[in-house]
Amino acid sequence: MKRVFVQFVMAGLLSVALAACGGKQEEGTSDAEGDEDPYGAYETAPAKGTPVEELIAQGKALTDASDCKTCHHQTNKLIGPSHTAVAEKYEFTQANVTYLAGKIRDGGQGVWGEIPMTAHPDISPGEAEKMAMYVLSLDGEKPKDIE
Repeated sequence: MKRVFVQFVMAGLLSVALAACGGKQEEGTSDAEGDEDPYGAYETAPAKGTPVEELIAQGKALTDASDCKTCHHQTNKLIGPSHTAVAEKYEFTQANVTYLAGKIRDGGQGVWGEIPMTAHPDISPGEAEKMAMYVLSLDGEKPKDIE
């Protein structure tokens, strides 16, 4: 009986955590089909010529202000991997910044286990890239091919 109760509680906590990882829709926006470019007001990439250190600092601020902490911790595994573990797994390259930014926006499953990462379509592509740059910087590695 105790085991069934523990499983029930764990399933409930997982459900709450997964629901919390989802993005919230801002007032006045629409998910209806037919919107030509729901992200048209967002920046699509970090500004060229901006120092990488500044982009990383912006990514840290965006990450701190988001719901990332619901599933991720900087150094400890929670529901998802720690941000430092992600930095250690992926080399700090533009290709990996783009890849991880896609994971932030589109979600994913299977790379770090069976629990899916919820999509965050309300985060702009540029913001997601800055967040990915911040995460990739956490192991102390310098960017390889990012200007």
